[in-house]
Amino acid sequence: MIESYDFVKAVLDTASEGIVVIDSDGDIQFANHSWDETGRVEPWFEYGGWKGVNYLKVCDEAGKAGDSFALRAAKGIRKVSRAEQDLYYLEYPCHSPLNQRWFMMRVSQFILSDTQFLVISHRDITEQKLAEQEVSKLTSVDDITGIPNRRVFGEFLDQQWVRAIRMKTPISLARLGIDHFKKINDTYGRTLGDGYLRSLGDILSKSANRPDDMCARYGGDEFTILLGGTEKEGAHSLMLKLLRNIRALKIPNEQVKAKPILTLSIGLAEIYPNKNNKPEDLLLAANKLLHAAKDAGRDSLAVTESVLKSTDLGFKIYS
Repeated sequence: MIESYDFVKAVLDTASEGIVVIDSDGDIQFANHSWDETGRVEPWFEYGGWKGVNYLKVCDEAGKAGDSFALRAAKGIRKVSRAEQDLYYLEYPCHSPLNQRWFMMRVSQFILSDTQFLVISHRDITEQKLAEQEVSKLTSVDDITGIPNRRVFGEFLDQQWVRAIRMKTPISLARLGIDHFKKINDTYGRTLGDGYLRSLGDILSKSANRPDDMCARYGGDEFTILLGGTEKEGAHSLMLKLLRNIRALKIPNEQVKAKPILTLSIGLAEIYPNKNNKPEDLLLAANKLLHAAKDAGRDSLAVTESVLKSTDLGFKIYS
């Protein structure tokens, strides 16, 4: 029996995953080398060996201290113990001030000599998570400007919509278009045109610097800015300042006879989200106002006269 135990322990000690076996009460009965080393290096655990440590109790106490992952782990372990499910998986972060790490926890159970045991393993998935983050970044950031793209903006708008309904706060949304951008590309080439887009993206992003704000490239020569919890007056002042600041830079666009500089047209709408409206209403209104600003001669700001309540827009033009 001892020889068999030593053999199994030697095999499990070669595993890179941390493996621990507990009984149905949560008391640790076995830990492999990888798991044992965790206790020696983690600052949150006062290592004194695993004998006598109750895994479930540690999770419960961490949960009471505010660790939501520990609560989920304890709940999942108990479900497997009660045979409510065969396996339980939990992906969780385990970061330190110097490193970011993620692990995948797996729980299963077996019966030996009429006694239940649960096997809990923790596999380091940090490399996988970092690779996923890099892919996510590539698919969420506009490749020219380096700011969020249209897809990410749509997801952010949906999140802010739910929050605004709960908090009963407004959302202001601006659609911004570069006037006569095709002439810039035709005159100076796409390389310089892309440089204009990057510079403008950087300038506009600085106007959306709160957690509830976002600036994104919406496509082509258009950008969009969402200002969460911001009423029309504040957003109006900010957009008018942007309009005038861009004009003051006097970035050349020589083929435009009326104003041979880079200018913007902006449509700005405000709404209080509720169960009777939807994000598309706000996007549609801002888009209509952007076209109204262009129709009014460009280099201008079109703003709804009141809080958006329908698709029938009354608006004013500012420059």
